[in-house]
Amino acid sequence: MLTVFAVLTFTSCSRVEPNHVGVLMKNYGRDGKSDYNIVQGRVWTAAPGTELFLVPLWEQRGEFADVSDEGVITQRVLHLKAADNTEFSARITYSYVAIKEQAIDIVFNNSQLLKTNTDQSFLDKIEDNIFEPRIYDFTKELSRQFITDELMANSGSLKFEDSLEILVAKAFKEMGFELKTFSCPLEFSAKVTEKIDQRNEVNTNIGVLDQKIAEQKKINELEDLKAQQMII
Repeated sequence: MLTVFAVLTFTSCSRVEPNHVGVLMKNYGRDGKSDYNIVQGRVWTAAPGTELFLVPLWEQRGEFADVSDEGVITQRVLHLKAADNTEFSARITYSYVAIKEQAIDIVFNNSQLLKTNTDQSFLDKIEDNIFEPRIYDFTKELSRQFITDELMANSGSLKFEDSLEILVAKAFKEMGFELKTFSCPLEFSAKVTEKIDQRNEVNTNIGVLDQKIAEQKKINELEDLKAQQMII
């Protein structure tokens, strides 16, 4: 009898692994957040409506990715439009960590998502269903606030990236995560790049001509002064 009890006790327990925070849900979560508690070590999970969620505490890396039918993973390119309707693209990567003190909020706010029967990990589900749709919405909205010349000017792409990172970091913090790194390099088609280069070349030539005109005016003024001096 004692042996059976020992076996049942062992098989009915789960363990909070190192570098994780354990969040135990009781009573099927019917009473809201009060049914969720932080736990450590071995946890009894045999009671009906009880489930243990493990939140990893190390830095996670995410990126927009597509998976082919053959299982090949490729980085997804986001297609965007600037305020002047020019198309460009971006490849986004990011990293983040869960805020330990907000582990209950993380699990409670995503409990229905976490219970879906898929092979994805706890945080992969959040990345695909929460993080990346929000990041895409921010990116698409922000791209409409810049014109092509601004994006392709010196530090223009960096300004866009910094503005986007601020929006993403704020959203992550509200969801219980700290954004650690964020990268969003912009890419323009060869046609757009060539057009901007031609415009910059024209502007440069105009600047050179303006300098020559100003220089010639000064030369003419000097000649006039010399002529007046000779007359005197």
